[in-house]
Amino acid sequence: MILVRPRTVAAYVLSAVVALAVAAPTAMASRTDRKAIWGPVTVNGVSQFPIYNDLGVGIFEMTLNWAADSPNRPRNPRDPRDPAYTWSADIDFALQQAAHYRMHVLLQVSQTPRWANGGRAPNYPPPNSGDLANFLTAAARRYPSVHLWMVWGEPDRKPNFASLVPASPTASRLTRAQAAAPHLYAQMLDASYGALKRVGRRNLVIGGNTFTTGDIPTRLWIENLRLPNGRPPRMDLYGHNPFCWRAPNLGNPASDPKNDKASWEVDFSDLGRLSRLVDGNLAVPRQHIRLFLSEWMIPTGPDSELNFYTTRAVQAQWITDAWRLVRSSPFIYALGWIHLYDDPPGGSMSGLLDDRGRPKPGYYAFKAG
Repeated sequence: MILVRPRTVAAYVLSAVVALAVAAPTAMASRTDRKAIWGPVTVNGVSQFPIYNDLGVGIFEMTLNWAADSPNRPRNPRDPRDPAYTWSADIDFALQQAAHYRMHVLLQVSQTPRWANGGRAPNYPPPNSGDLANFLTAAARRYPSVHLWMVWGEPDRKPNFASLVPASPTASRLTRAQAAAPHLYAQMLDASYGALKRVGRRNLVIGGNTFTTGDIPTRLWIENLRLPNGRPPRMDLYGHNPFCWRAPNLGNPASDPKNDKASWEVDFSDLGRLSRLVDGNLAVPRQHIRLFLSEWMIPTGPDSELNFYTTRAVQAQWITDAWRLVRSSPFIYALGWIHLYDDPPGGSMSGLLDDRGRPKPGYYAFKAG
């Protein structure tokens, strides 16, 4: 089965009072820095961090929108005080709330301003990686408490990386035109790594950022992450979104039955194979690159992003299964969930809460993870 990933932006129109009423007495959450989540900062002006705290979240993930934060070219691009920058109030509030609840914040940079990509749409990457590196230098100085930085989300998807030339799922190698996207992304990632490490050695850089299926297959994306000198780009962690249609089990066969080398579909059960693929292609000698699983979700009704759904009970069981694997797999750094709320009709149905803010069984499974 192929996972379909058309992106939509959920409209959070829920009552904040109901959303915060996750008040049924439950066992204390399992808090861990390996537990991450994407979700709204506020709903109707009310912070959602009490819910994330109840879930035991250790890492709150959010977007750092380069195009929105730098609509005009700054004269001093590494200085966060340059008047061209319009920094996000949401990030400022999220950092304040995260500090209160002793959480970390991960920022995923994406979206290119028109001045940095030749006047194109924001999903076109910057041809000059130095512009991105300068922006991240300013961002790291603006947000000194942030030490988790993700460079682009799912750049192996053409909607996110518009210059990408798709490859067939059965391709054994990329053409020169197809390889241009991972080559450019490798330069963006390496330049970002250098900039962020110069600001602070504690900064961890997450790169690659593939997902279960892609417009370039995962194996070929990884094999073609190369700099002009032939070396792989520097990174601390490899990002992957392991969406799946079967129970997470590392003993499952490869999800692509024609190939056991993680060539096309790389779901949760393929993470052991993915780890070996990453280390074999991207790690320097005597280095091991752990996996940051930024986004995972399981829909419990007809869904706008995945082409399958299951029951609420199965969602909860798969979440339990996944946390068992994460706890026993040292090659996994963290597991993140995306979508706190259901968003019917026509939106995501992968929430841990329904559209009225009521916990599903999956909420308690994630909380216990």
